[in-house]
Amino acid sequence: MHLAATAAAAVAGCGHSEPQPLRRAEAAAPGRHERIEHFRSRHVDPRPVQVWLPPGYDPQRERYAVLYMHDGQMLFDPSSTWNRKAWRAGAIAAAGMASGPLRPFIIVGPWNIAAHRHAEYFPQRFLDHIADHAMRDRLVHKQMGGRSRSDAYQRFLVEELKPAIDRRYATLPEREHTAVMGSSRGGLASIYAACEYPATWGGAAALSTHWIGTYERNADAPAAALSYLQQALPPAGSMWLWTDRGTKGLDALYDDAQANVDSLLTRRGWARPHWVSRVFEGADHDENAWADRLHLPLAHLLPSARTPQ
Repeated sequence: MHLAATAAAAVAGCGHSEPQPLRRAEAAAPGRHERIEHFRSRHVDPRPVQVWLPPGYDPQRERYAVLYMHDGQMLFDPSSTWNRKAWRAGAIAAAGMASGPLRPFIIVGPWNIAAHRHAEYFPQRFLDHIADHAMRDRLVHKQMGGRSRSDAYQRFLVEELKPAIDRRYATLPEREHTAVMGSSRGGLASIYAACEYPATWGGAAALSTHWIGTYERNADAPAAALSYLQQALPPAGSMWLWTDRGTKGLDALYDDAQANVDSLLTRRGWARPHWVSRVFEGADHDENAWADRLHLPLAHLLPSARTPQ
């Protein structure tokens, strides 16, 4: 458990606590780490939200792009995660800013609620495209606790969390400065965000995307994803997209599904530079693997400069 400052004054009208500086391992990493302890929402259960401010953050002199990353408790400090692994997102972002490839940006990481993670991250509208009713019922009742919460989670991000962050920090609120990223089911949530709210998100990265929905190969969930994407994909080149997978662990089960998504994107005109899809040989399905390649999607979404197209 992180040790945040105990005094947290309520923000009038916001329904959550002021961000407090963290006092553990995060503080040793570059940049400044804060946490909003109890962000209340009309749409989802309250949760902590991690905020990472880049080295030299100065609201009087500069405004910053923002990257929203799912699974906020897994992003920064391996000493506090359930598996002792983390994305090391602050350190990797700071290194990229210092060496030149990355522009200065803020990272916002809403925590997942473990009991609702699948219900919040698996896209609700995928369910409409699952032809096998037994499969759909298993997903909803066994993995989602009886109902999908993903549309509510997306509204929380767009209608509540982003406006609160834009009020509290020196952000550039426009879509071209705002991106979303996640892995596994968080990859699904990121793709869903890009499709459902293209006016909010200018970029999305989905690492090791859990197209299969369950823990075994199946045809139904990937087919539902494809059917949804055929209807909902934003126009080619309208934002910056990153997709990838590894070849070990759960990632080994994503090969056909990711290839089919790549084929659809290609048919719809998606191509470099706006869309990149990669396969990382030998990469497993965990935070260490995502940390090893995090610099690549960061540079795709938040480069220090864009080459004119």
